[in-house]
Amino acid sequence: MVKLLVVEDHALVREGLVQTLRQLEETEVDVFEVSDFDGANLLLEQGHVFDLVLLDLGLPGVDGLSCLKSFRQRYPSMPVVILSAYDDVHTVNKTMKNGAAAFVSKTYSSDRLLSVLREVLAGNVFSPDVSQKKAFVASPHMPIGEGDADPADFGLTERQAEVLGLMVRGKSNRDIGALLGLSEGTIKIHLTAIFKLLGVSSRTQAMVVVARRGIRLD
Repeated sequence: MVKLLVVEDHALVREGLVQTLRQLEETEVDVFEVSDFDGANLLLEQGHVFDLVLLDLGLPGVDGLSCLKSFRQRYPSMPVVILSAYDDVHTVNKTMKNGAAAFVSKTYSSDRLLSVLREVLAGNVFSPDVSQKKAFVASPHMPIGEGDADPADFGLTERQAEVLGLMVRGKSNRDIGALLGLSEGTIKIHLTAIFKLLGVSSRTQAMVVVARRGIRLD
């Protein structure tokens, strides 16, 4: 089952999005809907875990960008897709810089919206190429690990940061072990601990978190 959350203050738009999202997968899709940040926050505090959040940028009160920042800080492994009627360069760059997994314009068709969400659920990062008015998908295998965030801020030890750095550069467990003089079993133990600290369950998800949060891996 895919579990999704729609945060949109306009009831008609929200209802349309919910109906569209139920077409996302052949398997069952469970869609929750709220009209503001408080409603979303309540669901998360109740223990709901969402595979993806679709967040309107123009919420009243606490705006969508503030919601995005809060979600990124508290739930770093939860993909947040921004929905907005404005797709200018400044707006897109601002949301992607603050950790959005994707930016979706309200001018998109339902099919295009679903296509973007499938990419995000697959672990990719998506944003429109506003200069060319086309769309592109940035693979999580892009060069990452050159950000400014200290690995220690995420609870990672120096050794774990070394293992993660080699992992995001495409090294296998065997290769990492050989490079660090450790057994493959030890590398698996390190990766299990790393995934837990980052709140992820796979290599791809870990790479997306590293890219989004700008974790520095020397």
